[in-house]
Amino acid sequence: MSTEPAPPFEQLVSADKIVHEPARLAVLTALSACASADFVFLQRLTGLQSGNLSQHLAKLEQAGLIALSKAFNGKYPQTTVRITDDGRAAVEEHWNRLAAMRKAADSWPR
Repeated sequence: MSTEPAPPFEQLVSADKIVHEPARLAVLTALSACASADFVFLQRLTGLQSGNLSQHLAKLEQAGLIALSKAFNGKYPQTTVRITDDGRAAVEEHWNRLAAMRKAADSWPR
């Protein structure tokens, strides 16, 4: 078994499917830039319907990449989403893989 790291394209193929899905990648990337965000902000940012966003957040929470907290602001429910340390590491690793793949492709002769 080789101890050399896999080439960038192989790394991308083996990327974490939870993080790689575009809507979840958008959520994680946005959360990596701030302490937390509320559900409505993430819905506007991604353009997802509330049910669809809820499903993506549930998958991210189940994977331990985000933490959800629910409270009421007056009579209105408010969901706050925070990225975990594991989530921050996962999204950073994913973007690093994409950057390595692009760098490898840019080095090819044209």
